[in-house]
Amino acid sequence: MSDHETTRTTTNEPVQPHTTTTTRSETRSGGGTSMAFIVGGLVVVVAVLAFFIFGGDVDTVGTPGDGNTGDVNVTVEGAGDAAQDAGTAIEGAAEDAGQAVEGAAESIGNAAEGAADNN
Repeated sequence: MSDHETTRTTTNEPVQPHTTTTTRSETRSGGGTSMAFIVGGLVVVVAVLAFFIFGGDVDTVGTPGDGNTGDVNVTVEGAGDAAQDAGTAIEGAAEDAGQAVEGAAESIGNAAEGAADNN
């Protein structure tokens, strides 16, 4: 037999009833529409003001025949010799490049003929 005794105690606790909680929230939409119209109107007003303030005078170019047609002529003085020398150098470089291309083409043609003769 056993030297010790086991006592078991059981208590019946009351069962809590099941409860359901429903939360309802309403969302209002369209509240930002009036704000969008206000901001849009302010942007248009600022754009129109900027156009008139920074736009300048529209008649600055003039019409043909009044002497103010808007043509611009630029003259650089003292660059005649330098410009002429630059033009001559460019012509010489172009001629040298053309001769180099002709020489390379001739060398390739000779190499091709030599290869054909050896076969």
